[in-house]
Amino acid sequence: MTKLPLEGVRVLDISQVMAGPYACMLLADMGADVIKIEPPGSGDQTRGAMGFKMKGPDSLGFLNMNRNKRSVALNLKSESGKAMVLRMAKDADILLENYRPGAMKRLGLGYEVLKAVNPRLVYTSISGFGQTGPWADRPGFDLMAQAMSGVMSVTGYPGGPPVKAGVPVADIGCALFAVYATLSAFIGAKTSGLGQHVDASLFDSALAFSVWDVCDYWGTGKAPEPLGTSNKMTAPYQAMACADGYFVMGANNQKLWVKLCQLMAREELLADGRFSTISLRLANRHALEVELEKSFKLKTKDHWVNTFLEAGIPAGPILTYPEAFDSEHSKARGMRMDIDHPVEGKVPNIGFAVKMSGTPQQVRRHPPRLGEHTEEVLAELGVGPDELARMRADGAFAA
Repeated sequence: MTKLPLEGVRVLDISQVMAGPYACMLLADMGADVIKIEPPGSGDQTRGAMGFKMKGPDSLGFLNMNRNKRSVALNLKSESGKAMVLRMAKDADILLENYRPGAMKRLGLGYEVLKAVNPRLVYTSISGFGQTGPWADRPGFDLMAQAMSGVMSVTGYPGGPPVKAGVPVADIGCALFAVYATLSAFIGAKTSGLGQHVDASLFDSALAFSVWDVCDYWGTGKAPEPLGTSNKMTAPYQAMACADGYFVMGANNQKLWVKLCQLMAREELLADGRFSTISLRLANRHALEVELEKSFKLKTKDHWVNTFLEAGIPAGPILTYPEAFDSEHSKARGMRMDIDHPVEGKVPNIGFAVKMSGTPQQVRRHPPRLGEHTEEVLAELGVGPDELARMRADGAFAA
């Protein structure tokens, strides 16, 4: 088995639901030894409360965000449970948590406490709105971050009701930003010997994803508005109606615009003053759409997609998830993989989003059952039967 880039790096994953577990899974996929510390009894909220259930107690959502980890069930409110986290932190490289700001500090497991135990520890906190600022204490999920960051104000169609992005862009975006910052801090600690506190939030991440819209606002002084599938920088670049539904296309420069008109046998559009430049096509976006769809509605999406691709104009069908995963391209890229699980048998998982030639990611561990590795991990810390019994009596393993 190929040695992975993060082999030998130990991560304590004290997180639940999506952004934190997803970030830690990315680290685990790269070879880190990720120890997921969960509340006894219930475990991560996504085990039982969210998503489609299979045979056992865990949801398919949990099984898709927690592969390659080990699970330890510990009551962090018990003295012995807290002491065990401090003990684990002495040899850990990274701790990632997504409790409400201040919660870990109240448990006696805040950054300053763990920094004293292990100065090189990178301590990453994920929250809805960050560790500072007037909104820091607010509970925050993806929906709130999308709404309060401005993302929902530009999603949907003009004049329509508020619409969130169909996928949790704030959650997954925050996970990605957290991983990049955590690994940067980890690399820095290898040189300086000093870790640091990484503060990642769904709100900040959603704003960071909004670079085009924010620049539009700063440049014009006007708040951007929803445009449906259109683009505020160029046109035509959107979904278009055709004879049997919709497809997407983008003739987003002058050369492609000329080629598009020629392919449709609509050269008169090249002489139409409303559409002679990108800025004019943007200004007359609705009229442009009407003119193009007069032609597009005469033939099928397959016809237009194939015609445009042959001519070098970007285009594609609008696929459902079943269609996307069943596509030959998705199969060639390995974007669905079935992994073995002791309860579920074969479990479908989304494949690795990036491919690495020298150290390809591997599924080394199935998504863990709650507390599956508690005794194994504690034994690695030197916890024997007597200490285990004392911890049990103290409530370390009780819900």
